Amino acid sequence: MTRYKMTMAYDGHLFHGFQVQPDQRTVQGVVEDVLKRMTKGKYVKVEGSGRTDAGVHAMGQVIHFDYPQREIPAERMLPALNSQMPTDIIFTNCEIVDDDFHVRYSAKGKWYRYRCSLDHFVNPFKRFYTGHFPYPLDVAKMQKAASDLIGTHDFTSFAASGGSIEDKVRTIYYVNIQEDKANNEIIFDFIGSGFLYNMVRILVAMLLEIGNGRRPVDDIPRVIAAKNRLEVQGTAHASGLYLYHVFYEDVPAKYRLDLQ
Repeated sequence: MTRYKMTMAYDGHLFHGFQVQPDQRTVQGVVEDVLKRMTKGKYVKVEGSGRTDAGVHAMGQVIHFDYPQREIPAERMLPALNSQMPTDIIFTNCEIVDDDFHVRYSAKGKWYRYRCSLDHFVNPFKRFYTGHFPYPLDVAKMQKAASDLIGTHDFTSFAASGGSIEDKVRTIYYVNIQEDKANNEIIFDFIGSGFLYNMVRILVAMLLEIGNGRRPVDDIPRVIAAKNRLEVQGTAHASGLYLYHVFYEDVPAKYRLDLQ
């Protein structure tokens, strides 16, 4: 068998998440169905770097699979798959990797981006691709508060119920919050060693509360120490979240605010 590592982008609006689920359209399911056709009926399991939820998008999702037939050069596998994908999925890169590479366990970090529209009313052309917060925000307050997230912490307070991982300790290397005035949006970027179930969306919800003055700017250390999900009950809408990039080399120094 030949192991392929592939980078992909997808519009998550019409998918019930990444992971295969019975009677639901999922990203993994679509790719596995195409591979089954290519191998004339053989099942090929697709592993993803992260299991994005329903409605969540990806610009840099990474998968791997073991192709059970003769090796196809990487430069030919890319168009072979893209030619059979629906229009809401595209592969952007393909590599042949060693058998010990694992798309999830070999990752050194992940970058998530969240887009939040500030339009007074929901924009019909954004509703599937941004969150929505039509209230005043102080971006400087949010960025100041976000600095308290940098470093290694137990993020129990930011993990949604339903997650199966018991160890809630993660390292956040980088958080940046900026206003995109041209599109009337706030852009949140988070880079870390890994993220818990719904963690990024819960972080965004809390930072929006801080920016709107509903929560004090210095509240994050207290919330982290509490290790209690009830401290942050909001969760930003899935439509604004993008898996932006997965790092397989060390996260670059320019994104390592934990070292600065």
